[in-house]
Amino acid sequence: MSQTRRTDVAVIGAGTAGMAAYRAVKAAGLSALLIEGGPYGTTCARVGCMPSKLLIAAAEAAHHARHTAPFGVHVDGPIRIDGHQVMERVKSERDRFVGFVLDSVNGIPTSDRLRGYARFIGNTQLQVGDNTVVEASRVVIATGSSAVVPDMYAGLGDRAIINDDVFAWDTLPDSVLVVGPGVIGLELGQALARLGVRVTVLGRSDGLAGISDPAVRGSAFQAFSAEFPLCLNAEVSSVERSDQGVRVQYRDRRGQHTEHYDYVLLAVGRRPNVAGLGLENTLAELDDRGMPAFNRQTLQLDGVPVFLAGDVNAQWPLLHEAADDGRIAGQNAAAYPAVSAGTRRAPLSVVFTDPQVMHAGLRFNQLPDRGVVIGEVDFADQGRSRVMLKNRGLLRVYAEQQTGRFLGAEMVGPAAEHLGHLLSWACQQGMTISQMLDMPFYHPVIEEGLRTALRDANRQISA
Repeated sequence: MSQTRRTDVAVIGAGTAGMAAYRAVKAAGLSALLIEGGPYGTTCARVGCMPSKLLIAAAEAAHHARHTAPFGVHVDGPIRIDGHQVMERVKSERDRFVGFVLDSVNGIPTSDRLRGYARFIGNTQLQVGDNTVVEASRVVIATGSSAVVPDMYAGLGDRAIINDDVFAWDTLPDSVLVVGPGVIGLELGQALARLGVRVTVLGRSDGLAGISDPAVRGSAFQAFSAEFPLCLNAEVSSVERSDQGVRVQYRDRRGQHTEHYDYVLLAVGRRPNVAGLGLENTLAELDDRGMPAFNRQTLQLDGVPVFLAGDVNAQWPLLHEAADDGRIAGQNAAAYPAVSAGTRRAPLSVVFTDPQVMHAGLRFNQLPDRGVVIGEVDFADQGRSRVMLKNRGLLRVYAEQQTGRFLGAEMVGPAAEHLGHLLSWACQQGMTISQMLDMPFYHPVIEEGLRTALRDANRQISA
């Protein structure tokens, strides 16, 4: 029997952005309905941030055990990696994190939750499943994104996998070809390689982990290619299933190669989940991919009281940005038509490889053409880094020459996750290089490398 539900704001998707939007609407005193057709539990908890870091932690343990000899500490005999135990812990802890998300969802009144996939049948009218119509005044779309699987890999069946599939493994395979050296591909590729899996990582261009600074990218390539085959500017010419798993032919600067792998892990990008939403039934303006035009400050779709939050808007596919998106979209949906630009934090991203990669504030490719100074430090000879044998990588900081204002930084190197926070905070506070140098620096710490880069920039500002 069909039913009609009425609400001030309907939120499609119960992930990080959707939950934040729901909470913002409720905080404004309006009614909200949270609609979800898939499993509860955010992408981060189920198949993203948390399980990948669990796999990386196991890989780091194996790597450290293999590299104690330079300290005079010798582990006699081979290091044994039990793939079943590795994946048991990954899945067990992953389920624990998902449990926390489910507890949060279960804390929402059942009257505010609706199970089923939503489809627009009007500007703010939704068909949910077969039997429910939702009449809302405003809608927030927070349906996330999905990994792209190029057509040429479709014939591989279950031998072509995405990051979601890795965390369903019961044990580790013998070999994996990773296609795509972005954040996901590089994190998982290095982790698998350190856990004893034969790994090759291929990229069609010279892009690496989202690094735009060519000097930093060169340092990163040198570090990662020393651990496993990392083939940039490569092209896969053919893939086919074989008795050994997958037969792959590809060409790089060294020539043509034919190799066999158990799996091909596709990490070539993600696509916003807008297909099937029925946005063509609204007055929203759609491009040829079905993506709606929207205001990037207010997150409102052009011409309709609908808001796009989180990975589905393809702006910043990061958990903290998704949470901010949800808050902004929820607040604007509640305040509609009095929408406003949302408050944004200074940009910050981290890639949990070893060495880590980070950017804070402006990236190199976002800098003005003129009036910028660049300070840098090479970690090869940085004191604390050498003590720990983590002395790989490069940090470059960018500043406005006339005012000395810190603009941003890109880095590959040790403790980048921590330096990234310091730098993003400085960026958000609008600090100058001189003010940053007035801050305390302990000894001996990796942060002294940051001070070296800041001093380099300050000399150029003062010149």
